Amino acid sequence: MTAPDGDARYDAVVIGGGVAGLAAGTWIARYRRSVAVLDGGEPRNKWVELAHGYLGEDPMHPGDLLERARRQLERYEEADLCAGQASRVRREEDGTFTVVVDNGLRLRSRRLVLATGVRDVFPEVERFFEHYGASVFHCPTCDGYEARDTRVVAFGWSDDITDFALTLLGWARSVAIVTDGHAFEGDESCRRRLAEAGIAVMEDDAVELLGERGNLEGVRLRGAGVVPCELAFFSIAHEPRTGLAVQLGCRLTGEGCIDVDGEAATSVPGVYAAGDITPGLQLVQVAAAKGATAGVACARSLRGEGGRPDAWEGQVPG
Repeated sequence: MTAPDGDARYDAVVIGGGVAGLAAGTWIARYRRSVAVLDGGEPRNKWVELAHGYLGEDPMHPGDLLERARRQLERYEEADLCAGQASRVRREEDGTFTVVVDNGLRLRSRRLVLATGVRDVFPEVERFFEHYGASVFHCPTCDGYEARDTRVVAFGWSDDITDFALTLLGWARSVAIVTDGHAFEGDESCRRRLAEAGIAVMEDDAVELLGERGNLEGVRLRGAGVVPCELAFFSIAHEPRTGLAVQLGCRLTGEGCIDVDGEAATSVPGVYAAGDITPGLQLVQVAAAKGATAGVACARSLRGEGGRPDAWEGQVPG
């Protein structure tokens, strides 16, 4: 329903068209609540060829999963799938929400679900994106099994890379850390643990990834030459996209994620959050479950308010 002021009005708006957002939108629609899912078109795993461990779909192409989920969402007359990036969001005095989209669209809703995901910081090395998603990954839990009995390079320099590399050694034959020219930030205990595990720390610039996509051969360093490897992982920075949550005043955790309760509710009434932007494991299957939790909780919170768009007038969210 479009109001006279041109705003499209819904019971709920879901910001984020990834797995968590689509799951939330699907469950809101199944409760017969009008919902718009706003898809910015930048899924975190858009370079990834195969996602692993999803029950009944192992392995799968993540793009195929999203496409199937979009088609299934569009079967619900209660749901709209909208393209665009949300640039601003505010909570009005009457408790409703206004979402301003970069393409000029304005959405009004009684409830809001944030599923805006995480932005990864990538190594600055030539031919990185030629290999990313085929032989280079950011998540040992997701892709560590594929590293079994191989030589692995781990890009990173913070003290966190210590446990990251040690975790990889649970699958890999060998692991070497490349700091890409940065000084390793781990203390002596980190260096000792790595040395005891046989993990070298190479404080050298990474110049180029070698080999063709799907057949990584090594990493060329500026000073030390070529480090042979079949796979590479990186852990530099993974930044939750919390800009909209901050605009709304949502409480964040110490790690910068959106703080939510057991039903995915944030500290701001009427706002829910799901997916990698919330604390916990960052896996496709977990994101889908979190989205379902947020969608069901969001829809149930609307009971008694009237779920159809034509019941908007005179209704105030509880």
